[in-house]
Amino acid sequence: MSDFIVEADLRETSGRSASRRLRRAGKIPGIIYGGGKPDLSISMEFFAISNMLDKEEFHTSMLEVKVKGSRGKNTVMLKDTQWDPIKDTVTHLDFLRVSSSDNVTIDVPVVAINEDKCPGVAQGGLVDLIRHSLEVTSRADSIPAHIEIDCAGLEIGDTVHIDDITLPEGAVVHHEVNFTILNVSAQKVDTSDDVDVAEGEAEA
Repeated sequence: MSDFIVEADLRETSGRSASRRLRRAGKIPGIIYGGGKPDLSISMEFFAISNMLDKEEFHTSMLEVKVKGSRGKNTVMLKDTQWDPIKDTVTHLDFLRVSSSDNVTIDVPVVAINEDKCPGVAQGGLVDLIRHSLEVTSRADSIPAHIEIDCAGLEIGDTVHIDDITLPEGAVVHHEVNFTILNVSAQKVDTSDDVDVAEGEAEA
């Protein structure tokens, strides 16, 4: 059974005008598709779904959507989230039907850990996360909530590439180039004040 259960209603009308009316009523439109079944247009309570979206695991877990007025069980994964660019609030959700044995590809967040044990940071350096997510392929029931990059022991100038990390069992990141995920860089020193002082002394 999924850790997340989404309550939804069937949506009889679609289009921008209908979606705007739903949002004004405190609901979010969405769609369930795939699995060889007809698409289901749905709506969900804004606050309930917003609270779930705040949880990291919601984005990479198998979910159960209970649709009032619809028969059968909807086991899905969140495939796409649309946001209002000004209000930064969710405006539409896409759910893909899946089963436990399905292989799915999904963006998984990258998290840097043990920065307090990083010699480069102790020396005044900064951990610079180049890739904030990775496109991971895995069984639907075992996609990791996030990928951890261990910073313990990294010095200034050290770089972590995709081939340097150990992914969870069964997870794959398809790549042709050994791209950079994270590096430890020296802090840039702002010399503008020194230049102003030097120029002032020269004028004097």
